[in-house]
Amino acid sequence: MDRREFVQAGGVVAASMVAVGAGVHVADAETLETQRVKEGFIDAHSHIWGRNIDEFPLAKGQTLADLNPASFNDQELLEACRPWGVERVVLIQHHIYHGFDNQYLVDAAKRHPDRFRVVGMVNDLTPEPGKQMKALHQNRVTGLRITPWIRGADVWLTGPGMAEMWATGAETGQAMCCLIDPSDLSAVSRMCVRFPKTPVVIDHFARIGVDGLIRDEDLGQLCKLAKHPQVKVKISAYYALGKKKPPHDELVPMIRKLLDAYGPERLMWASDAPYQMTEGNSYQASIELITERLEFLTDSDRDWLLRKTAASTYDFELA
Repeated sequence: MDRREFVQAGGVVAASMVAVGAGVHVADAETLETQRVKEGFIDAHSHIWGRNIDEFPLAKGQTLADLNPASFNDQELLEACRPWGVERVVLIQHHIYHGFDNQYLVDAAKRHPDRFRVVGMVNDLTPEPGKQMKALHQNRVTGLRITPWIRGADVWLTGPGMAEMWATGAETGQAMCCLIDPSDLSAVSRMCVRFPKTPVVIDHFARIGVDGLIRDEDLGQLCKLAKHPQVKVKISAYYALGKKKPPHDELVPMIRKLLDAYGPERLMWASDAPYQMTEGNSYQASIELITERLEFLTDSDRDWLLRKTAASTYDFELA
């Protein structure tokens, strides 16, 4: 289905509720909703946070005044994405607000097990990070975010704890999800050689174009990483790259080159909400780059980019 078909399908659940009133069994309505969820698009990257900080305290002494936007909880996320045919989301741990405490996202996934999976965070400097990963895996944490921004570019992939995390990922299927810049790609490649069975996801095109320039050298390095068969790339965060405003057409050539290098089975769309929804950008513009503006995509390509790659990476069931 394309976006318009999914939007048109938005009345299915409401109609099913009417049908219940007319005597249709409740289980039939629930089956319709389950089918809709499994057929819908998957946003492979979004953040959420709420104002219930007594239950889920903020990191580093932050207060409600530090939240920007002031609230973007799971319900607000679903309200933003479902009109565009997006039924499921991979929630990404927001280290800025919650540090290494994954409980806010784990709680959301527990309440909505059919809709959410989690990319959490584990501090590789703490004892037995692999054991922590396995415990989180039982709570729908199917990926781990790693980044040089916390420990530093020279040391972020070093040490026994990080090696243990990569080895555990090969065992559990939890992806190492890398928030990095192009300068970090060579270090990731070396880890892929050491741990060839570990799933790896590169977030946001490796932030190529964050300064407004999409350099051939940077893109070449990202395409070169495709030689490692376990590596996938999120084509996401359009608000932060290139011209940083809709319709994001300057990103199309980069997507085309990545499609040639990785194939659709190793690329996945994501919004990076709520940031995609600020300063003149929109959730609609993000998904319409894929559904409306990439004329070289086949229907099968779009199905991989919008559903199947994320499902296979983060353990969602498909219809």
